[in-house]
Amino acid sequence: MKGTWGSSLAAFLVIASSSAFAADLLVRKAPPPPPPVIVSVYNWTGFYIGGNLGGAWASGTLTDNFTDARFTGNHSGFIGGGQIGYNWQVAPQFVLGVEGMFDGTSIGKSSDTVTAVNGDVLQGSAHTNWLTTVAGRAGYAANNWLFYGKGGGGWVNNSATVTDVTTGISFTNSNTNSGWLAGAGIEYGFTPHWTMKVEYDHLGLRNWTHASPLFVGDTITLSRQINMGTVGVNYKF
Repeated sequence: MKGTWGSSLAAFLVIASSSAFAADLLVRKAPPPPPPVIVSVYNWTGFYIGGNLGGAWASGTLTDNFTDARFTGNHSGFIGGGQIGYNWQVAPQFVLGVEGMFDGTSIGKSSDTVTAVNGDVLQGSAHTNWLTTVAGRAGYAANNWLFYGKGGGGWVNNSATVTDVTTGISFTNSNTNSGWLAGAGIEYGFTPHWTMKVEYDHLGLRNWTHASPLFVGDTITLSRQINMGTVGVNYKF
């Protein structure tokens, strides 16, 4: 009888010990990992259209090649217009695109008079009426921030006037000449469809030469470079 009682007590102790061990395992079991945090990534891909406004600074020289009279100076004005383009987000951090822009300008200046080699007094003026550019863009995206550079070409409509103050003869002509474009900017997406940007561009133009009636065989040459700083807003479809 004692043997049976002892065996029962031993069995009870083993079962109790096993239950306590199992309960301990249940208590010590690691909690499940937290669900992954989903980070929203801004989507830059798509067509967009927008407007821009800013200032431009032109530097150049207007030369009367017969008399070698030169009118050199820097002048500035407002620019404003619109742009249209497409972005392609090839990776979470890299964006490629193409953009076209058209702006009207108020850039213009009349020079002081100069005395030519033949003794006549001349005065020159140059104006930029409008400019347009087409460029590729490549940028680094940090979610809804985009840091980009751009490069391409541009076309500018200029008008130039040379007046012989001594004789009263004046000559005016206009032309659209082309050049290369380089720039950089920062764009910020403040809603899924609206972005705003700040941009700087440099437009280096080819020289423009045209016949002048001031003297027999005379020509005038306009050389010009334009620097532009703009702010803009885009709507992304």
